[in-house]
Amino acid sequence: MALVTVEDRGAVRHLVLARPEKRNALSLDLYRELRAAAEDAAVDPAVRAVVVRGEGPAFSAGNDVTELAALPEDPRSVRRHRPIMLGAFAVLEEMPKPTIAQVHGLCIGGAFELVLACDLRVFADDAVAGLLETKLGLVPDLGGCARLPAVVGLGRAKELVLTGRLVDAAEAERIGLANRVAPRAGLDDAVQALCDELLANAPRAVGLAKRVLDIAARPALAASLELEVTAQELLAATPDLAEGTRAAAERRAPRFSGT
Repeated sequence: MALVTVEDRGAVRHLVLARPEKRNALSLDLYRELRAAAEDAAVDPAVRAVVVRGEGPAFSAGNDVTELAALPEDPRSVRRHRPIMLGAFAVLEEMPKPTIAQVHGLCIGGAFELVLACDLRVFADDAVAGLLETKLGLVPDLGGCARLPAVVGLGRAKELVLTGRLVDAAEAERIGLANRVAPRAGLDDAVQALCDELLANAPRAVGLAKRVLDIAARPALAASLELEVTAQELLAATPDLAEGTRAAAERRAPRFSGT
């Protein structure tokens, strides 16, 4: 069964995370399928905008915890697996077509980083988003540290990353994380309305403007992404990750050593 399904609505292609029984947890196989679907959309001349959304009650609960729990056994897998994950994000970010994250329900960890790789974000009023990695003994290493400051500012980014707290849709809009917020029942219509505004403009101009804006906002993105993975490799070799993932599984507060 496909982990990412594709739906065309005129010139807008929807890429749908289709693992609802796992709250659309982002496994390596799902990342591979997302990248392939995004690459197809990027080169299809009939597609002028791309929407990423989730099937079921949540956008995504983030990276698959069973895969995260295996990191302490092989910290080198951080660097080995990361290109699979970042590859999907890079296609969405770099394609000369606007990409929109349609977010409802839960959106945490890797899923939060996925929406940061999209150009625009429309939240349902039931959406809850956050980067919880520091609660697990990790850092956001799929662009959470590298991309978030350009979206919400450095102070807000530090607050969200260092505290690991969740924000609701209203706060997401207030701090600039969400471009628009809509009632859950009207989310599809709100996203389509935004797509219609984008489609009313010259596609080549939109694509070039997107590229210039990204370079202006994140001139050192590649270096920042490398710093993220270096930090993650260091953390994966410490006892904190094992304690963080164990505490999450046991639904208790972690007991980090502080050293």
